[in-house]
Amino acid sequence: MSALFTSLNAGRLQLKNRLAVAPMTRVSATADGHATTRMAGYYAAFAAGGFGLVITEGIYTDKAFSQGYLFQPGLSDEAQRDAWKPVVDGVHAQGSRIVAQLMHAGALSQGNPHRDGTRGPSAVRPKGQQMVFYRGAGGYPVPQPISLDEIQEALQGFAQAAMRAREAGFDGVEIHGANGYLLDQFLTEGVNLRDDRYGGGVDGRLRLVTEVVHAVRAAVGADFLVGLRISQGKVNDFTHKWSGGEQEAATVFSTLGKLPLDYLHTTEFEAWQPAFGVPGPSLAALARRHGGLPVLANGSLHDPSRAGGLLEQGAADVVTLGRGALTHADWPLRVQAGERLAEFERGLLAPIADLDNADRHRARGAAPAAEDAAA
Repeated sequence: MSALFTSLNAGRLQLKNRLAVAPMTRVSATADGHATTRMAGYYAAFAAGGFGLVITEGIYTDKAFSQGYLFQPGLSDEAQRDAWKPVVDGVHAQGSRIVAQLMHAGALSQGNPHRDGTRGPSAVRPKGQQMVFYRGAGGYPVPQPISLDEIQEALQGFAQAAMRAREAGFDGVEIHGANGYLLDQFLTEGVNLRDDRYGGGVDGRLRLVTEVVHAVRAAVGADFLVGLRISQGKVNDFTHKWSGGEQEAATVFSTLGKLPLDYLHTTEFEAWQPAFGVPGPSLAALARRHGGLPVLANGSLHDPSRAGGLLEQGAADVVTLGRGALTHADWPLRVQAGERLAEFERGLLAPIADLDNADRHRARGAAPAAEDAAA
C-alpha cells in the first residue's frame, strides 16, 4: 500500500499522494446552481482527510442544454463562478488540489430549467429509467438531434466554464467524456447515428471530444491542468462495452493521447478487471499503454491493498475513490494509521443523493460523519 502515499510529479499533474476523490453527483447546490457553504465543508473534509486531489461533481457548463439535474452546481456565469471560490479555498487550506469536472448531460438530462427538451447526437431514446435519487422519474425522453449551431454553443459552454474555473482558483478542469453523458453519447455506437463529420467510425464519433479538448485548452492556456474522464459503462447502460474490443480501445486512447491533455481518468465498475470480459488488460491499463498520459483509475478500489496493487502493477498512476470516500472522508489517514474501514452505507444516497440526506443518515448513527476528518 505504500505506493498510494508517494508523491506524483507528472507534468502539470503534481500531487502529494496517489489518492483522489472521484466526481460524485450530490445535487446540493442552490436552485440557480450556486455552490453552498455546506458544499464547501463537504469538499474541505476530503482534503483534511488526506486526499491529495479532489475532483468535483459534474458541473454544468451553459444555460442551454447542459444541465442534467435539479440543484446541480454550474459554472455558466460569474455568480456561479464566485460561489465556488470558498470551496476552492477550503480545499487549498488543507494542502490539497481541486479540479472542476465540466459536464454536459445531453440526452440524459432529467432536470434543466433553461431550455425545453433534450439534445443528443441522434433521436434515440436513452436506455433505462431516470434516476430517482437525483429527482428523476420514468423513462428518458427522445432527444432532438443536436444541430451544428447547438454543437458550437456546447463547445463555447465548455470553454467558458473552464475559463471561469481558472478564475475561481481551481487547479484544473476535467472534461466529462464518460458515463453516458453528451460526449460519451457521441462516441457510442447505436446512440450516435449521425452521417455528418460527427458520426460514422471511431474517428468521427470522437470528433466532438477532440474539439472540446482543443476549445478548453485554448480558453485556459498552456499552463493549466486539463484532464478527460472516459468509460465504457454508462449510468443508464451499466454493462456497455466497445464493440471493437482492445483494437478500438487502442484507437480511442491513442487519439486522446495526441490531444493537449494532462491525464486520462478511466472508470469501470471494478477497475482491475479485464476491460472486455476475457483475460486481458483493464481499461486503465489500456489507457496507460496507448494514451501515453498519466492515468487515474476509478472503480471499487476502496480496498487499500487492491488500490495499491493497481499502482504497483503499473496499470494506473492515481486511484480515485467514490464509495470509500463517502464512507470515510479521512480514508487516507485511516489507512495510514491502520484503522478499520467501514462498509459503504447505501442510505447515504437514498432516497435523494444530496448532502442533507447524508447528514440525516449519519445523525441516525449509521455511518461516520464526513466532517470528522476536518475537526
